[in-house]
Amino acid sequence: MTGSPALPPIPLSVLDIAQVERGRPAARSLATVRELARRAEELHFKRFWVAEHHNAPGVASSSPAVLLAAIGAVTERIRIGSGGVMLPNHAPLVVAEAFGTLGTLFAGRVDLGIGRAPGTDAAVASALRRLPAEAYADELGDLLSFVTGSFPESHPYRGITALPAPPAPPEVWLLGSSVSSAVMAGERGLPYAFAQHFFGARGAEEALLAYRAAFRPSVLLATPHALLTVHTVCGEDDAHAHHLAAPAVASALQVDGLVRAEPLPSPEDAAALDWPDKEREYAAELLAEQAVGGPESVRRRLGALIGETAPDELMITNNVTDPKEKLRSLERVRELFV
Repeated sequence: MTGSPALPPIPLSVLDIAQVERGRPAARSLATVRELARRAEELHFKRFWVAEHHNAPGVASSSPAVLLAAIGAVTERIRIGSGGVMLPNHAPLVVAEAFGTLGTLFAGRVDLGIGRAPGTDAAVASALRRLPAEAYADELGDLLSFVTGSFPESHPYRGITALPAPPAPPEVWLLGSSVSSAVMAGERGLPYAFAQHFFGARGAEEALLAYRAAFRPSVLLATPHALLTVHTVCGEDDAHAHHLAAPAVASALQVDGLVRAEPLPSPEDAAALDWPDKEREYAAELLAEQAVGGPESVRRRLGALIGETAPDELMITNNVTDPKEKLRSLERVRELFV
């Protein structure tokens, strides 16, 4: 590292989706997730979250609760959670029971991040046999009541208890990438996580301002608390980081016919794809919104995002498929804050 000043002492966390590389088994990706969580704990990251995806050959995290049980078994202190569970896909009682079980196994360190998008297509949503997204607000209300055990007297679920009941309820977060999700989190009195890491995401500053303005204290949270998730690849230098990030960008842009749902190509295969000039320019624009580069570039970008949005926590994620490179990127980011 250079003599540049460290970034602000903001709590750091990790999000992962167990990205699968073409030609590699999903078991390799799941093993990487567990190793990444162990290393994140050693480096004093605060949280380790996994996301939910379905019918996506390039992602091995279809069942966050199951994966979190495996992560919890190899860690001791770091908070573990979902980033998130897509509520339209699940009955609120089932979610409350699953995370109550996790909270009983790993007392005091379980987070339940909830998202609104189904995270899949209409056919898969139908196979999951769940309600339309329009029912989200009511479903969220039921979930919060199951978690807190606070249904109104007249509610038909009043006599139902989500079991096992953990020593402390999971910390419930609302996830989103819009002002509307931010306002909902504020009005419900929940902590909020903004998904800046989505390629093409915009509006983090506006959303976090709206969240804080809309916040009303609840039994779950007394004051607003916001987290920003950023796609962060910290390489040896800018060229190395862009090399590692190329597979994820190629997939997002569907370069050379690459389908978004496919396993990611290796960095070498991604570099060999037919990248038209327009796609190369757009890829550069997408990466500029994230934090991809050598240590000094990542330092500047994360510092700018923290200054613009003033999050209470920062969460990093990337789709690097090489286990050693993924771990090293995590370590380089940690060093920027020391």
